[in-house]
Amino acid sequence: MEYLGGKISIDVNDKVFLKDPRSSKLGNKIIEGAIDLIDEIGFEEFTFRKLASSINSTEASVYRYFENKHNLLVYLTLWYWGWLEYRLVFRLVNVEDPYERLDRAIKTLTEPIKQDSDFTQIDEVKLNRIVISESSKIYLHKLVELDNSHGFFKPYKDLVQRVCDIILEINPGYKYPHMLISTCIEGAHHQRFFAEHLPRLTDILPDEDAVTTFYLDLIKKAIQK
Repeated sequence: MEYLGGKISIDVNDKVFLKDPRSSKLGNKIIEGAIDLIDEIGFEEFTFRKLASSINSTEASVYRYFENKHNLLVYLTLWYWGWLEYRLVFRLVNVEDPYERLDRAIKTLTEPIKQDSDFTQIDEVKLNRIVISESSKIYLHKLVELDNSHGFFKPYKDLVQRVCDIILEINPGYKYPHMLISTCIEGAHHQRFFAEHLPRLTDILPDEDAVTTFYLDLIKKAIQK
């Protein structure tokens, strides 16, 4: 994270892009348009030609910023993880009790996403839907080790590590903190998707956010000494 012109900016690995989309109006239009279009038609149907048409630009202009659509999806996903870590850090400021910090952390990772007024250029609600349905494509592929060697997944690792540190503060002997938190994040995403599209695969309860309540209960029980 860094501050640009009095505003918070989420850093993204510069190996992901050819030209930083934050550096120009067109670059920002590409990011905003990509979020809108991927959310609307899905990543499989998404192409740079369709994106260029939707933002009244050219396909060649999009290629000046990103080598391919895979790297564009990586950019969007890394930005999301960086933003989620920013939210986590903000919610944990001046909270000394590790149990309260763990509660806040789990809620940050599992609660439904709302629009963030600090980042008006990004629709976090749409981006969350993209991450839920498409983000596994950035690491479930044959070249994942190469991408990992470039540091593409550091924001996700940093986010997981922050919560792992809280767990180990509560129970230093707990052996599976990374597995528990990555399962929490991915599982919560799946349960949100199931609730909307495949409700018989989850539990929807009246007057309760069952997903967040489930993971609060699961994690607290798992780390009991």
